[in-house]
Amino acid sequence: METEGQLKKDIGLSVAMSLVIGTVIGSGIFMKPGVVIQYAGSSNLALIAWLLGGIITIAGGLTIAEVGVQIPKTGGLYVYMEEVYGKVWGYLCGWMQTIIYGPAIIGALGLYFGLLLANIFSLSEAWYLPLGIGAVIFLAVVNSFGTKYGGSIQTITTIAKFAPILLIGVLGIWKGNEQVFSSGSPVMDQLGMGAAILTTLFAYDGWMLLGFVAGEMKNPAKHLPLAIVGGLTVVTIVYLLVNVAMLKVLPADEIVSLGTASAGKVAEILMGGLGAKIISVGILISIFGCLNGKILTFPRVPFAMAERRQLPFSRLICKVHPKWGTPVAAIVMQVVLAVFLMVLSNPDYLSELAIFAIYMFYIMAFIAVFILRKRRGELKREYSVPLYPLVPLAAIVGSLFVVISTLLKQPVDSLWAIGVTLIGLPLYYFLQKRDRIEK
Repeated sequence: METEGQLKKDIGLSVAMSLVIGTVIGSGIFMKPGVVIQYAGSSNLALIAWLLGGIITIAGGLTIAEVGVQIPKTGGLYVYMEEVYGKVWGYLCGWMQTIIYGPAIIGALGLYFGLLLANIFSLSEAWYLPLGIGAVIFLAVVNSFGTKYGGSIQTITTIAKFAPILLIGVLGIWKGNEQVFSSGSPVMDQLGMGAAILTTLFAYDGWMLLGFVAGEMKNPAKHLPLAIVGGLTVVTIVYLLVNVAMLKVLPADEIVSLGTASAGKVAEILMGGLGAKIISVGILISIFGCLNGKILTFPRVPFAMAERRQLPFSRLICKVHPKWGTPVAAIVMQVVLAVFLMVLSNPDYLSELAIFAIYMFYIMAFIAVFILRKRRGELKREYSVPLYPLVPLAAIVGSLFVVISTLLKQPVDSLWAIGVTLIGLPLYYFLQKRDRIEK
């Protein structure tokens, strides 16, 4: 039986936009408001931090859209690095995403899902892991049958997650009587706008994932920029809406004190005991959709690397199912690594290391716009980033802020991230040497 084929172009604009919204909005929308207020020092500055975080992210989306349209290949950030900076940089980027970033985030989301699902049904801690692994495997199987099936789940869960968001947003603004804008409180740490914006940027992370499936989009030149910009605009509005609504219901210092439980408390005030359950179900759906988006997109990185024989067992990993048109082997690889981390390790710590490394590559991707324009001159582009060069510069400065802030705040972890990334170099040169010998 033939085991190779071509990736099907099944992803349209609605699925693409839902991927952006679904992969960005996870549990962070309910977990981060207190932290941002605490760091900013007041609700006024906290709302500004959320807005600035959205603007920086949209600037990044507008910038990477031009890179993505000029390089409409499956693999996203990894392929951008390879096309612009060469195979070594592309390999290092793909290595980090394949071995740590993707599996750790999938594993973490799976564990969060299992934890919340078990809590909703009052199950013991023994159920957390099997429920989480079950969710990961289930979504892996669904996405193996075709991107249109995983895309359908993404669209449905993205729509469903807006139910609790709208309930809090609309009811909070309508019924809340608290003062939204405040000058501050002794409860606040007041670490500054830097730390506050940094927190929101992590909450906005995930938008780059759409580039991983550009090769499977029906019309990437048209739909990729629309999906990124449209999706991120929706996310920014939603984040601001929920934050304003929560501040209308609870004082800023109480949101800080309650921390991750603040959203549940708001729901309880607005809708009673049932409200807290609704929010829990909403967060569960949100995590499920986010997890699906990761499983749909992350395997495209090792698939693209395997096509270039840059991983061990590349011939197997780059196989496309002849009937379903999906990279089944790459999906299995990512899920196996994710389950391994779920069972034996703490994927939260690994994902923190990966985030730092990913932001370094984000900066390089944004700079790539300038490099591509210089290389290709005034050749007609199907999409050009607006307000060039201001928008790309805003994206670069924002991402530099993330990297430098993380390096200063967590120097040891940051150096570990760099070290783990560089471990890929010996393997890269070994594979290069192997290929030369085989030739």
